[in-house]
Amino acid sequence: MDIEKIRTLIALMEESELVNLEVSSGDESISLTRHYDTPVPAMMAAPASSPAVGSPDTKSATIKAGSVETAPMVGVFYSAPSPNDPPYAKVGQKVQAGDTLGIIEAMKIMNPLEATQSGVIDEILVENADVVQFGQPIVRYKA
Repeated sequence: MDIEKIRTLIALMEESELVNLEVSSGDESISLTRHYDTPVPAMMAAPASSPAVGSPDTKSATIKAGSVETAPMVGVFYSAPSPNDPPYAKVGQKVQAGDTLGIIEAMKIMNPLEATQSGVIDEILVENADVVQFGQPIVRYKA
């Protein structure tokens, strides 16, 4: 594959904001992946000034600083295996590393979103059937 074809594919990725691109033609194939410097989401950024110990905002500041599970890919997030089933995870539920928190559908493939750590779920940051982006926070744990 010549360099001009590769440059054209890179330009296509940039225009379409694609993260991955795989192209095969005859015996030639190429796989391109873009890596972004993901900015720290506003909810994870350190506050400009810490609340005083014992102030009413101390607890909420602690909760907002909890760690998050992020989307490992672009796709549609589903909170339950089917519309009639209960959700995999609920606010206040204790989960163990490896537990399923939801499903992300990408290219008609259902990919489980698994907890990478144990903890108590403080907040589910997306709704059922929302489109999620790579690196987007999905679940926040209690700090």
